[in-house]
Amino acid sequence: MQLHADLDLRACVDAYALPWTPSPAAGVERRMIERDGAEAARATSLVRYAPDSRFPSHAHPRGEEILVLEGTFGDEFGDYPPGTYLRNPPGSRHAPRTDEGCTIFVKLRHMHPQERERVVVDTAERAWRTSAVCGLRIMPLGGFRGERAALARLAPGTRVPTHRYAGGGEWLVLDGALRDDEGVYAAGTWLRLPCGTRQTVSSDAGCTLFVKTGHLR
Repeated sequence: MQLHADLDLRACVDAYALPWTPSPAAGVERRMIERDGAEAARATSLVRYAPDSRFPSHAHPRGEEILVLEGTFGDEFGDYPPGTYLRNPPGSRHAPRTDEGCTIFVKLRHMHPQERERVVVDTAERAWRTSAVCGLRIMPLGGFRGERAALARLAPGTRVPTHRYAGGGEWLVLDGALRDDEGVYAAGTWLRLPCGTRQTVSSDAGCTLFVKTGHLR
């Protein structure tokens, strides 16, 4: 399957409007945002687990990133409440599960093959950092060799000066709405910006974003 697979092209998707499609595991469904490959694919998705559902143990040859959006996600290493960011490095293995049900944002096969550290961040417990831009706060989550993942929060009325994504970038609007020269993006919007893209953003009412940069080189 090829879905927004060309990393040299800008892509914008209303992820919340996508249909849920079955996965190989009973009770687990996906909204496919970006995909290059069959079942073993480089992919970006929303994944919904029904209560008491499981996914068989499997490996991640090129790594996996997860942001828990709703409910409590789990595996043999622990339970992860809403807001938890997980970074499972290339070569890692786990068996996902949930008791109450959950929805997660997942990225597969985007990580550097030499990355080895597993990262777990409870964003509800981590402090926000101020930035050089008034009204913009950042929460770093993880990264490796120039690739970075973070949450960004724009206060109402914030405008961020033009930024160039040398290594490409993408973001998912978690709440509120973001604006740039091409439109306004509500919660659930996923946007990919190819290497070299320049962008100026602002938010009238405020918003929170999951941001990933430097991984499209």
